Amino acid sequence: MGSAIPYVSNQLFKFICAIMALLKPVHGDYLIGVGSYDMTGPAAEVNMMGYANMDQITAGVHFRLRARAFIVAESAQGERFAFVNLDAGMASQLVTIKVLEKLKSRYGDLYKEENIAISGTHTHAGPGGYLQYVVYSITSLGDLENAGINRSPSAYLFNPAEERARFPNNVDTLMTLLKFVDEESNKSIGAFSWFATHGTSMSRENKLISGDNKGAAARFFEDWFRTNNSKRNRNLVKTAETIKATGGQLCNQTTSKAFKVRKTDGSQFVGAFCQSNVGDVSPNVLGAFCLDTGKPCDFNHSSCGGNDQFCVGRGPGYPDEVLSTKIIGERQFEKAVELFNTATEEITGKIDYRHVYLDFTDLEVRSDNNSLVKTCPAALGPGFAAGTTDGPGAFGFQQGDTKINGFWKILRNSLREPSQYQVDCQRPKTVLLDTGEMFDPYAWAPAILPIQILRLGNLIILSVPGGTQPIPNSLSPPDLSSNQISLLLQPSGDSTPPGINFGDVKQDVVTPKGGSFNRGERATAAFWSGNPRNDAFTEGTFAVVERLEGENWIPTYDDDDFCLYFKWRVDNSTVPLPELNQLRNHRMGDTKNSSSWCIPI
Repeated sequence: MGSAIPYVSNQLFKFICAIMALLKPVHGDYLIGVGSYDMTGPAAEVNMMGYANMDQITAGVHFRLRARAFIVAESAQGERFAFVNLDAGMASQLVTIKVLEKLKSRYGDLYKEENIAISGTHTHAGPGGYLQYVVYSITSLGDLENAGINRSPSAYLFNPAEERARFPNNVDTLMTLLKFVDEESNKSIGAFSWFATHGTSMSRENKLISGDNKGAAARFFEDWFRTNNSKRNRNLVKTAETIKATGGQLCNQTTSKAFKVRKTDGSQFVGAFCQSNVGDVSPNVLGAFCLDTGKPCDFNHSSCGGNDQFCVGRGPGYPDEVLSTKIIGERQFEKAVELFNTATEEITGKIDYRHVYLDFTDLEVRSDNNSLVKTCPAALGPGFAAGTTDGPGAFGFQQGDTKINGFWKILRNSLREPSQYQVDCQRPKTVLLDTGEMFDPYAWAPAILPIQILRLGNLIILSVPGGTQPIPNSLSPPDLSSNQISLLLQPSGDSTPPGINFGDVKQDVVTPKGGSFNRGERATAAFWSGNPRNDAFTEGTFAVVERLEGENWIPTYDDDDFCLYFKWRVDNSTVPLPELNQLRNHRMGDTKNSSSWCIPI
């Protein structure tokens, strides 16, 4: 899990430096830089973050993850801030620490904790291992009303009636869009929008890296700006049939980038879909149903006959999760385009920011009845273990549980029995896992958290968990990078069966009856390749489809496209048992020196 940290922080550092070079004046006398960069990470054998499903291991790419950012400054030497939106489960304290260290080494105090914000879209289909706490590593305005529902409506009803009466829905349907326009050309260079819906259109069984519905919306928005007027020859069946396997060739970052369909030239439009107050908002808008009966789940407990494992939410494309991802992404994209085309309110005014670290384990808070209460160390309750309708949790739990059975108590106490202080402090919530008091081998949960506000004229961006005025203190989060343990083995040694080379075709495309594919049909081919963990191919590609235009083959789709999947799996079916055991026992050393393979098409 520690191996992903330097990768993420190095990429973000280079990314922010590149955006700084693009700073240019736009309306309102601001300097604006926008950018987008590949942050896909390991495409095989790494646990995904979000569902806490130990079996959900990366095994390919649905479409690539990206970091999208804007930097805004009053002038070359004036106040500025940077906002980075990641196709990731969440931002990371440790990644932020490492990025700031690198920025300071190059730019001094120009960027610091106060004026750089890193946010995650909350996709549940990205690699984990970049957060430093144990519990994360084990496992214009407009309404948009059809992209999210409340997945815990019974819990929402416990809110006071007068509070619920203030809102027309039990979810926030507001989308806010910020549009950037170049002053010289009067053309837009990007747009960032904020809307609340979970990145759980792809299920807990999915093993393809994916930006989920927000990543899809960003892809659709950016493609909307791309033009392609070239004529295409569709009579390619006979030509395609003459192509034979080449046996593969050594491939590196440069070779991989040459195949990319979307090549970044510094003028690319950036369309980011950021997460807002997502809470319990689910993109599975058809509701939750029982797998065994097909009937709606129990309203109060999100279970089926007492079993939470059978209660699963359905997206609008059910049973096709990729179609659901596409539909929810399109709905956000379409609303963003509407807001983009009608945006008229120009932002002017001061750039400012506030940031403070607070210890959330012992804060005094004044409640609605004016009584003084305190926060507690972090703890997970039975509701966490029950999961949600987007991804059911462990057996033996239901939503709304207030008790823990004997088996789970014994298991809990073997890790850490909660102190009496914690039990009293957390009441009426039952403590299932006392993460705030667990420090072996290092802290399981953060205690010191940031509160941040960014101001761009009359636009205010609040970073979770909230906002305040400056509070002087000397708190800072710990840097646990030296304590990180890795539960991830190095990639196994790559080998092919006798007589087979890397790049050889294992299964060619099967041409349908009639000799050609119709729109919507899927073509599949399999090749022998090395382990994708040997090379992330950042800003490159694992797979590409080319189209014949005249006498030239032109890259048309790659693994960053929504319609092309790259899947990877180990095939030991043709390896003799002695060699198989040797492969299992073999582990490669420094992966930076290892080779990976690509296939020219």
